[in-house]
Formats: sequence, structure tokens, C-alpha cells
Amino acid sequence: MDTVVKIIKNADDLAAHGQTKTRKAALAIAEAAIRRAIPYDETKKLVNCDDQYLYIGEKKICLQEIEHIYVVGVGKGAYPIAAALEEKLGDRIDQGIVLVKKGDTRRLRYIEIIESGHPLPDQSGIEGAKRILEILQKAGEKDLIFAPITGGSSAMLNLPYDGITLEDLQTINDQLLKSGASIGKMNAVRKHLCRMKGGRFVEYANPAEIHTLTLNTAPPDMPWPDLALADPTTFQDAIDMLKQYNLWDRAPESVRAHLQEGLLHPEWETPKTLTNPKAYIHSVADPQSTCLAAVEEAERLGYQPYVISTAMEGDAANLGIYFAGMVNEIVRTGRPFKAPCALISAGETTVTIQGPCGKGGPNQETALAFPTKLYVPDEAVCLSMDSDGTDGPSDIAGGISDGWTKKRAQELGLDLVSSLKQHDSSTALLQLGDAIITGHTGTNIMNFRVVVVDGKDDAE
Repeated sequence: MDTVVKIIKNADDLAAHGQTKTRKAALAIAEAAIRRAIPYDETKKLVNCDDQYLYIGEKKICLQEIEHIYVVGVGKGAYPIAAALEEKLGDRIDQGIVLVKKGDTRRLRYIEIIESGHPLPDQSGIEGAKRILEILQKAGEKDLIFAPITGGSSAMLNLPYDGITLEDLQTINDQLLKSGASIGKMNAVRKHLCRMKGGRFVEYANPAEIHTLTLNTAPPDMPWPDLALADPTTFQDAIDMLKQYNLWDRAPESVRAHLQEGLLHPEWETPKTLTNPKAYIHSVADPQSTCLAAVEEAERLGYQPYVISTAMEGDAANLGIYFAGMVNEIVRTGRPFKAPCALISAGETTVTIQGPCGKGGPNQETALAFPTKLYVPDEAVCLSMDSDGTDGPSDIAGGISDGWTKKRAQELGLDLVSSLKQHDSSTALLQLGDAIITGHTGTNIMNFRVVVVDGKDDAE
């Protein structure tokens, strides 16, 4: 009997209405993609040990030369990495603290797991940062540190400067998230409000050897993982970003005061080069391998796969409209691809919110916008989800829609365009029965999307 637990918990319900054949295909492709993105197996391949040696990739270290092994990390995909490290190292781990997203209740024996707030910081993330800092600073020249660092760390680990309160951090993070800015621009601000970001995490570990295990999801405008790399942005960049997105006058006074004061104190600046000569970074998952898993599953199901991009950015709703335009062209002209096909992509999209809004997230908006501009009768499904299982400030991973979604919405009295304008995609998708539910997936490979285009429409 197959005992593999499904990542998409409500897959059967999502495939029970609308264009069922194509929905099943899209859900199966997404399931395969997200499963490949969980870094547990790759971590176990990377780290091994026997009675004499510790192996980290090609690196071989004599265990007798190591005095202490520590595990400290943070992120929405940090737990599977920590679990794999504990399985390989067991009681060789002297101490460990890993921050995970609040609600992830899994625990380990040798590594302490602390739940931390996301997307808004909380007190547990500050207390956890203090305890991680203690471990980093006490590590000596003969100690070795494993640092699982994955997406979500910017919100989940905070050590704010004096005068910046938790409430101030929550306010500025909320403003940044609603601004429509890229993650790189948002983090230019975050890194200059925290004592651990922008490479300081690994600098504190000096002179110990530190191995960062991460998911390779580097956005084009930011070094990643930014806790473990030098920071090219400055206090002036942070100020310019807030002014560019009309946030400066609304930002908390303590934030503005600290950023302005930072201009006068070069010693406060984030490190532009790192001094720790024994800092290493290893990738244990990435969008490319995730999309490759999607390609393999699409081919198995009989759909010609095309990877559109693994670093797609932009407005979330506009992306859904873009996909609808592609499907319209594919069905009518066979350009640029011929059906049956699967269009696969990854990357971070954004939502710009001004004024009151409902509940939702970028992936939900992509899925909801797709049917508003879909004009062909053939089977076509758009699935968009956040690989970590939580899209925006919601417990929904994303959404799925098809050529029958608009008609079903009308029957339910839903106006999809109004829902998008009000940024209330969660409400609409829940009523349609098209909200994707996964819970914590154990990974965070940005957003994943697949558009499946078939031929004949056999909707149920």
C-alpha cells in the first residue's frame, strides 16, 4: 500500500469539479514539484559521517579535530534540513536552535525548534535570535556550525537596534509587504534594522567553521542567503527605497531615526566583505530541480512541458492574465506551443495594496485572474501556489482555476474582478472550492505555477 502522505491535502476535492481531467494533471504536476523541493533527502546526501570522519560534500573532516558541533538556523524550509542533520549526526550535535514558522509543531531530539512569526515578526523571533547569537559567539576555532537558512528568515529572525520596538518592526514589515516592492528592495530596509542580517550571521561565527545549508532561490536583485553573504546595500539605499514606495513619511519614527543616524556611523553599516575564511554555502534544493520534477511528471501524464521561467516576477494578477492570453493563443493558433502542453514556472510575484483589503496572497490572485481573460472553450487549468504552503498572510497555499471557473463564480454570485480589486482572493477561492490547502510543506522554493492546456472540454 502507498503510504506517501499527499502534500496537497484537498487534491481530491479540487479535482472533483470543473475540468476534472486537466485539474488532476495540474495537481499531480504540482505535487511532484513541491515534493522534490523538500530539502531532507539532499541534505542527507550532502552530510555523512562514520566513526572517524565527517563528510560535507567533497570536504572530509576528522571528527577528533572538532570540539563541538552546533546547528543554528531559520526559515520555512529549515526543519527538514535540521531533521536530516540530526539523523546523520545524532548525539554528536552539542547544541542546536532552529527557528521555524509559527504553527509548525514538529520537534527534534537534539535540536531545539522555536516557532517564529511570519510574515510579521514576533517576540519569539527576537528571543530566538538572541539565543542563536550566543551560540555563534561562543563557537571556537575547533568548532563546526551547520546553519540551515531558507526563505522567510528576514521576518522570522530579528535582533533590532536599540529604540526599535517589536511593534515598530511589525509596522514597517507590514508596510513593506503591501508596497509591491521586490524582496531585494524590502530586505535593503530589513537588513539595516537588524544586528544579524546582511552577512553578520556568519561573521559572528568567526573563528568557527560554518556551513550554510540553503535553498538556492536567489532573487536577481539580492544576494542569497543574505544572512550568510556580504550586503551591497546601504543605509542610503534603505532610505531611498522607503521614499520610492511612498513609505518614508508613514514609517515608524524609530525606523526613520535609525536609518538617518546610520548615515553618520559607517561602523553601523552591513559588511561589504566577509572576514570569516571558513564560511561555506551549500544548496540542498532549487527552483530548477523543482521545475525539472514538474517536467518529468507532465511528460509522464502525456503533456509536452515548457519551463517558461524559474525567476518570474511582477504583479500577481497580471501574471494570471498573461497566462490566459498565452492559452488563448495556443488554442486558437498553436502558437507558441501546441496542446496538450504544460507551462511551468517559478519565481516571486507581488501584490500592491493601497487602503483596506480582504484576505489573500499573490498566488491566489494569479489563479483568480486567469479565468477573467480566458476566452477559449478547450480545457485549460492554472494552478499557482506558494511552495511553503502559506500564500501571503493566509493559511491557503494558493489556488486553481479553469475555463469553467467564471461561470461557476457567476452561479455563486461572485464577481472575480471585484474580488481582485479588493484583494480578497481567499474568500472567492474558498467559496469556489478552489483554495489549495497543504499546511507546512517543509520547503520554500519561491512560488510554483503550472498551466495545463488540453484539447476537448469534458468539464463536470
